Amino acid sequence: MRNFILLIFSLMAMSHNIKSQSLKMGSIFADHMILQQKTKAPIWGTAKPGSEINIIGSWNAKAKATADDKGNWITAIKTPEAGGPYTLSICSSTKSIEIKDVLIGEVWLCSGQSNMEMPLTGWPPKDTIMGSAKEITNANNPQLRTFTVKRGYSLSPEKDCKGEWTLFNKEHAGKFSATAYYFGKRLYEELKVPIGLLHTSWGGTPIESWTDGQTLQQIPEYIEYFVNLKKLSLEYDNFIIWVNKHHKMKLAALAEEEKWENLNFNDSACSTVNYNDINWKTMTLPGYIEKTELGAFDGAVWFRRNISLTEDYAGKDLEISLGPIDDMDVVYFNGIRIGGIEKTGAYQQDRIYPIPANIAHKGINTIAIRIVDNQGGGGIYGTTEKMFIRDKQNENIKMSIAGEWKYLPVAEYLNDEFFIYPHENMEGYNRPGGSNAANAYQPSVLYNAMIAPLVPYAIKGFIWYQGESNVGNAELYSRLFPAMINGWRQSWAQENLPFYYVQIAPYLYSGENNIESAWIRDVQRRTLSVKNTGMAVTLDIGNVHNIHPCNKTDVGQRLALWALSKDYKKNIKYSGPLFEKVSFEANKAIVTFTNAESGLKIKEGLPNEFEIAGEDGIFYPADYSIAKNTIILNSAAVLKPVKVRYAFKNGSQGMLFNNEGLPASSFTSENKIE
Repeated sequence: MRNFILLIFSLMAMSHNIKSQSLKMGSIFADHMILQQKTKAPIWGTAKPGSEINIIGSWNAKAKATADDKGNWITAIKTPEAGGPYTLSICSSTKSIEIKDVLIGEVWLCSGQSNMEMPLTGWPPKDTIMGSAKEITNANNPQLRTFTVKRGYSLSPEKDCKGEWTLFNKEHAGKFSATAYYFGKRLYEELKVPIGLLHTSWGGTPIESWTDGQTLQQIPEYIEYFVNLKKLSLEYDNFIIWVNKHHKMKLAALAEEEKWENLNFNDSACSTVNYNDINWKTMTLPGYIEKTELGAFDGAVWFRRNISLTEDYAGKDLEISLGPIDDMDVVYFNGIRIGGIEKTGAYQQDRIYPIPANIAHKGINTIAIRIVDNQGGGGIYGTTEKMFIRDKQNENIKMSIAGEWKYLPVAEYLNDEFFIYPHENMEGYNRPGGSNAANAYQPSVLYNAMIAPLVPYAIKGFIWYQGESNVGNAELYSRLFPAMINGWRQSWAQENLPFYYVQIAPYLYSGENNIESAWIRDVQRRTLSVKNTGMAVTLDIGNVHNIHPCNKTDVGQRLALWALSKDYKKNIKYSGPLFEKVSFEANKAIVTFTNAESGLKIKEGLPNEFEIAGEDGIFYPADYSIAKNTIILNSAAVLKPVKVRYAFKNGSQGMLFNNEGLPASSFTSENKIE
């Protein structure tokens, strides 16, 4: 009998093993997909080891593969000229998969940080997209299809990711990357073939997160990280084991603007007046959660503070100002909810809520705030001047509430799920070390989870919009950026894949007249020396007060100009003027530009962005004159110029264009990168 039971368990285990190794495809191989035309498109998946796989494309193409001893298989199928719809059938001896509505066309991978991620709907109220309402209303192009990779990070390369192909229509248009859309739209208008856009981006992330580990290990600054990677991986595994011991809560399957509302972590008691928070830890506000011992943390955190109000405040209509909160909040005063924003995209919005006259009283009053941070840095992070309570009718009656607050984490957000840490025993303080071992800002983790699963899907090329998160370290970026480009090309085993990118737009950063972001722009300009690259300049369409410029139409179209000219051989101007060389004659600097054959022009009414410097290295504004494709500069303050630069401040505006209307890139003639 005992042997019989063991046999049954053995057969059950074998059955489970067979099922787990049955034919399976990655998420990118699905209905509505677009395959790159006129190539051998890789197709891959898993199956029972030794299985023979047959692939049939209804465009009269076939391919075969055999699963290796680990169950992995890969092959390639020949694709015709653009067209469709077709079906793609993948069959093993035990299972068949049919992928429907397959188009053949042009496929581009679109990646970067928030300016690539920013959807057509924008992130109102501050981060909006110019003309998006019309685009969304008129969205109905079945020939334009998108695949957005769901956010994820990993310490090692993943084989699959979460995502789905969608048709560009009213239902899906608003959720898709605006920059990628305008790029694809322009390609479609010119080429009239199906366009597939693979979108994989994450706001606020640095370039090293997107660079593969093999490439990063060749850069001295990252050697130690990879030496310690095994230890970090173990720490993170232990952290995840601890997290998974807690009750898990999935977000409701609602639209993005609704799914964050009324989240219940069994924590409502934390808002009440008499709640015992005596043993809560403290932090100084304004500030980021990540500056506490929590370290890398996304999730829900309560903040509490008791304040003493004088008779001047009692019985009056007051208001509380907290400054900006990253990302969402609910605010209580004496246990009564007085306001909150429970939707994404409002992280730059100042929170100012009314406190009705019947709530505040003389003596001790309790403020309780629950914030939910779903990505990156989180907290009440503005300035001390923005944190106060005041009489709405008399601004002289005002008190600061910046300073020491109590805080308690009650839920952690990981992979689209919340893990609840009971507030009664302050479980959130018991988080083990290891949470910092893996997050979206660590080397290679986004490549592993959001790029590697797409390799080696057949693509025409890449577009990229990133750099803001690396401002302040231009020299390192000058090595990372070309290395990442070549690393991606090696991943696809195509050393000439086109790589077109956006030069970051003007923004204040540390100050409008400082230059740390100008150095990143110049590194991006210099990266044009890498073969088959191109750069879209945004000096003329930025907003120094918003790191997310609203004009994504020109950004996408300027990227498309490079592709249309270089890859699709359209007779079209693709770039604005680019610095070529400078020569010095007496007190003059003569600057020569490429991409200015038709001549140069200055946009009137803008500040003069030309500067020259002598041996002392001090730059002064320069007078200018145009002669064909050159600019002649001089300044009474510089008798013998040796350096020249243009638009080399954080807040610079583009004033120089070619006669096709495309802006010149900022530049400096200095060789050293700072």
